[in-house]
Amino acid sequence: METEIVKLISNEVNCKDWQISNVVKLFEGGATIPFISRYRKEMTGSLDEVQVLNIKELIDKYQTLEKRKITILETIKESGLLTPELETLIVGCYNSTELEDIYLPYKPKRKSRAEIARSKGLEQLADFIFSQKNQNILQFAQSFIKGDIKNIEDAINGANDIIAEKINEDTRARNLVRNLFKFDAVISSKVIKAKEAEALKYTDYFSLSEKLVKCPSHRILAIRRGESEGFLRVKIDIDNESAINKLFKLFVTGKGEASNQVENAIQDSYKRLICPSIENEFATLSKEKADKEAIRVFGENLKQLLLLPPLGNKRVLAIDPGYRTGCKVVCINEQGNILFNETIYPHPPQKEIIQASKKITSIVNAYKIECVAIGNATAGRETENFIKNVRFDKPIKVYMVSEAGASVYSASSVAREELPQYDVTVRGAVSIGRRLQDPLAELVKIDPKSIGVGQYQHDVDQTLLKNNLDNIVEECVNKVGVNINTSSRYLLSYVSGIGPQLAKNITEYCEKNGPFKSRSDLLKVPRFGEKAFELAAGFLRISDAENPLDNTSVHPERYKLISKICKDLNCTIENLVSNKELLGKIQIEKYISDEVGLPTLNDVITELEKPGRDIRLGIKIFEFSQDVYNIDDLRTGMILPGIITNVTNFGAFVDIGIKQNGLVHVSNICNEFITNPADKVTLNQHVKVKVIEVDKERGRIQLSMKDIGQ
Repeated sequence: METEIVKLISNEVNCKDWQISNVVKLFEGGATIPFISRYRKEMTGSLDEVQVLNIKELIDKYQTLEKRKITILETIKESGLLTPELETLIVGCYNSTELEDIYLPYKPKRKSRAEIARSKGLEQLADFIFSQKNQNILQFAQSFIKGDIKNIEDAINGANDIIAEKINEDTRARNLVRNLFKFDAVISSKVIKAKEAEALKYTDYFSLSEKLVKCPSHRILAIRRGESEGFLRVKIDIDNESAINKLFKLFVTGKGEASNQVENAIQDSYKRLICPSIENEFATLSKEKADKEAIRVFGENLKQLLLLPPLGNKRVLAIDPGYRTGCKVVCINEQGNILFNETIYPHPPQKEIIQASKKITSIVNAYKIECVAIGNATAGRETENFIKNVRFDKPIKVYMVSEAGASVYSASSVAREELPQYDVTVRGAVSIGRRLQDPLAELVKIDPKSIGVGQYQHDVDQTLLKNNLDNIVEECVNKVGVNINTSSRYLLSYVSGIGPQLAKNITEYCEKNGPFKSRSDLLKVPRFGEKAFELAAGFLRISDAENPLDNTSVHPERYKLISKICKDLNCTIENLVSNKELLGKIQIEKYISDEVGLPTLNDVITELEKPGRDIRLGIKIFEFSQDVYNIDDLRTGMILPGIITNVTNFGAFVDIGIKQNGLVHVSNICNEFITNPADKVTLNQHVKVKVIEVDKERGRIQLSMKDIGQ
């Protein structure tokens, strides 16, 4: 990669040039973000996943820009207009907007008004008027009356079309207007009169006007959605008169008829060409900025959701609640495999409470159930209440589990492949139970967009969204680590260096040959070569491996180092693992080499202290208020327990045990002023909230967390 680009990236991410150069080399060698950030700290200066991802995005951005330069140079060269000076200007440009401005005069044009005027031979007249040196333009224009040019007015109008295009293609004019849009543009939305009744959900945007630079991302996305659905008209404006006057100062150099015509051309250029073009540019830029912010917030929520604490290998009775169609009940074993399924009808209209209670008791005893997982959607609270009134022979913990995306999973090809003999209702219940056992392992099977922790996810750039969310999933999977002998191929596919095909090969090899005994056995898997092993091995775990290091995040490339440490301490690896006394005796500096520095050595020691440690916290049981089951039960001033289900830039949504989630606006999260709710709250956080407003007609609930002991 060019030195200039390396310098640009290092300035943007505030890193040293050598760090960027090394990251570039690692990516060129096929390394992944998790591998680079975890196992190549000496090469990168201990850059984390976020920094490495940011560098990768900038590398992609500049590579795309370089490709665009090549296309532009080839196009201009074919037209015969490429000069050495122009080529140098293009090659040395590293800003996409500036590049397009440079290219604009040479860009192949459709049959524009200026092109038509040029074809009539009016270029010379346009240059004469634009120079504003000789005011006798009427006499000069007389000589151009021929063919389609019927009179002087036709000639001057055509010349003005050419001048208007020249002004539009002048980088000074475009930058002048661009700067006005950057600082002073106002975005406004108005309801389309005939659509008022249908557009009620956009009431807040029926007549909105605010500075574009201050308009938050969620509002821009809401306005644009209203526009795309045909309910709103959206405009981005600046003070047109001020802009035109500034352009006059730039291009009008005298007084008289020529200057008057230049003024006419400026006004036409601004209204017809420059302003619409720059407005579109800022509409695109503001949408891109809003997309990135919405995707960032979505990504943070997804990360927190994926890293929710797992219950672990327990036998679970999972229930997908329902009224008329009943509650789907499944039993799953410690590995998430289905043992039994049944349907009970404890709710109206059947209300078979006694029969349902007997069935549940019998199932719990027969299948040695340790806990119950209940979906939190329709009839969830009532089912929780029913289960808590069933008498069991032993303590049974009851957990409410988010159903978001469960229906998507149950109808997916993944679910059909995993549970071919069961219908969608049973698959949904199985997914609820598995989510309790291990949220990460189950949620990777669902399109992240369907998990329900984003805002406007269907309105943002879908390619950008997918790439970002895939990176988040990959980061979380590799952070936690994966048990190679028990994980699904869907989870394995997100492990660094593996992907869908190798994941399938691994699971098929395991089914055919039995569990892996060591990490080195991976090299026996078809198409699993040395490079894949290098990238993946450190993130894979084998719980009962012959070598205890195979159940840690210590990379196999460091096994020799640990053997040397053991030799120096006169102990075995088994003795060293989890032995704080022995680990405390290690003189780290003694093992520093050209390949291994303090960052890696510290990581190794930390992992040996707590091998295979799960970074996810312990799971907690949560209970909703027993006085609230629907919106009619709410009263202003009530203080209720709740679970945060979504965090946005404007506030946090809280499940208080009814169908509708309530909103804690950013101004009601705490007493101090904050701009980012994520600074104070997290997904799945257990909170107390006060009901401050209930709008039953619109199904909206306003909550507050202020002045309540959390």
